[in-house]
Amino acid sequence: MSALREDIAELVAQEGPITLERYMTLALSHPTKGYYMTRDPFGASGDFITAPEISQMFGELVGLWAQEAWRAAGSPAPLRLVELGPGRGTLMSDALRVARIAPDFLSALDVHLVETSPLLEARQRQTLAAAEAPVSWSANVSQVPDGPAIVIANEFFDALPVRHFVQTERGWSERLVGLDESGALAFGVGERIEADLTVAAPEGSIIEIGAIGARIMRDIAARLVAQGGAMLVVDYGYTQTALGETLQAVAHHAYVDPLEAPGEADLTSHVDFAALARAATAAGAKVLGPTTQGDFLKQLGVIERADALKKRATPEQRGEIDVALERLTGAGDPKRNMGELFKVIAVTHPDMPPLPGFFQ
Repeated sequence: MSALREDIAELVAQEGPITLERYMTLALSHPTKGYYMTRDPFGASGDFITAPEISQMFGELVGLWAQEAWRAAGSPAPLRLVELGPGRGTLMSDALRVARIAPDFLSALDVHLVETSPLLEARQRQTLAAAEAPVSWSANVSQVPDGPAIVIANEFFDALPVRHFVQTERGWSERLVGLDESGALAFGVGERIEADLTVAAPEGSIIEIGAIGARIMRDIAARLVAQGGAMLVVDYGYTQTALGETLQAVAHHAYVDPLEAPGEADLTSHVDFAALARAATAAGAKVLGPTTQGDFLKQLGVIERADALKKRATPEQRGEIDVALERLTGAGDPKRNMGELFKVIAVTHPDMPPLPGFFQ
């Protein structure tokens, strides 16, 4: 039993069952035992690999997209270039490298990384030690100074806690984490009926709601409407709100029981892009997409970039570039290829024109 699992079991024994949202918050963000507070989960030696770690092409193209979004916003200076959940800092490092081709853009940048993990912040500081733009860190996007902003959220929303509601014979009730007869953590259903949930569904159906993600999206969208700029969201998920739950736990690149070892496995859920779009439009912003990651990167020129890299590569490196390109843009096996499973939307000030990656 993990140390955090013991703590949560004791909490439940004293206070009663807790919501899935609270359980995920503890498992991921407990100050001393939370998953993201105690490890670097990225890469082959970690638990999962993200697109920036697969190839420099991803961060480079996101950086070029940010340049175009800045120009579409009227080239404001300073520009807050913000990344939510920046991992090892790889994406931002690649994006700033390509910013050298646009000195006016680079000189306007004020970079802000929103990170809650001290361990990952230290890794980001190493990665960006030689950055050619000022870089600051904060624990919350609300701490980023006012002004026009380009916000990047790659695999950020999937890591936010969600709530589950189960259709019972009396109506929708919240799914809770409690203790079974042996004292192990187990899922159950609360007594309280959620009168505001009126979706018709068979008994036993589950609705997954990302309330925290929707709130963050509303806040950022409201900022973009008031101060200008755009946001790019890249994540795995679905385009239409539907019944069902997608909670999963991953450790060492394999799926595990989400209640087995809190704090030692990554807990995520697929992103409801329709819900994020509703939150953004409710704040007055414009939403572009969703499109697939494969189509987005191809429209930005990922194939041409791969060809350019291969011209200066060894035969072995050319093979690695081809493999990376397939992983980033390919369809088929979602355990390996990200091209279809991952979706992309942009959220912008309502007056901004269409942006690259979303042209019809």
